[in-house]
Amino acid sequence: MTHADRSGRTGDEAVATRAPTPAGSAGEGPPEPRSPRLAALLLKDRLAFAAALVLVAIGAAAVFGPLLLGGLATEQNLRSTNLPPFTLDNGWAFVLGSDSLGRSVAARLVVAARTTLMVAVPAVLLSLTVGSVWGMWAGYHRGWRESVSMRIADVILSFPSLLLAVVVLYVFSPSIANIILVIAIARIPVYLRTARAESAELQSRLFVDAARTFGARSGRIIRRHVAPTVLPTLLTVATLDFCFVMLTESSLSFLGIGIQPPDLSWGLMVAQGRQELQTAWWTVVFPGLAIVITTVSATTLASWARLATDPAQRWRLTVPRSRRRAGAPTEEGAA
Repeated sequence: MTHADRSGRTGDEAVATRAPTPAGSAGEGPPEPRSPRLAALLLKDRLAFAAALVLVAIGAAAVFGPLLLGGLATEQNLRSTNLPPFTLDNGWAFVLGSDSLGRSVAARLVVAARTTLMVAVPAVLLSLTVGSVWGMWAGYHRGWRESVSMRIADVILSFPSLLLAVVVLYVFSPSIANIILVIAIARIPVYLRTARAESAELQSRLFVDAARTFGARSGRIIRRHVAPTVLPTLLTVATLDFCFVMLTESSLSFLGIGIQPPDLSWGLMVAQGRQELQTAWWTVVFPGLAIVITTVSATTLASWARLATDPAQRWRLTVPRSRRRAGAPTEEGAA
């Protein structure tokens, strides 16, 4: 006969009614909580989510807007010159007003967004790729490679990027390709120095020493171990650098050595409308607002990404602001 416990249940029944052990950990403590995904963290942060929506909307308008608008941005209507904003008598095209030639400001903003992003995005990607690979290579090997790379970066940084772009574009033709190339070369040292510093610190870590002990080549170590660790920092720098590149392109277009007509950019719209600032302020204000909104959105998203990609700071995105100000400890922060 099976021996029964004091509550009247048999031994097998008592074992069966105990709390179940967590799966995969017999006799061990509870599993560690998983870190929330980036998408979930972005949805919780209203400001960062709004900034991401703004950037997505601007990107979609830049890609699909010119295809839908056709030639509306260059179509002249001398009967509808200098229409104020929110004038719907002549159709939705003049919701943001018109310029001195009767062209739709809203349509020109959409078309100019494509040109502005066509310069900023490739310039950032080119400088990010070249500077990151170069910096990780120099930081991992150290020695003369690091010294030569840093001296080249110092030479490039000794010239202000905007002044360097002005001189080069004044000598050569101010085309989109030349603008991208000049800005990318001027911004390479930013990623080079960042990647070099991170790689120089990582090359003495234990996991890199272990990979080197097992016979892994330097290229494989950089690709499999160093690059994934450095990439979040570089992406944050790239997001901030996107704002600088966009402002640089707008400044060059404003000075007359950037984007040239018949192409159109936000900076060129500001340059063309500055003579009519008193009579048609909307031709300058709306392109300027587009630059400011895009820059602020990218900066906000970069600040969020810096916290979201750092395991030591990610807990700040999951704690309410009231508790964060009070300095209340959290499980993730304590861990």
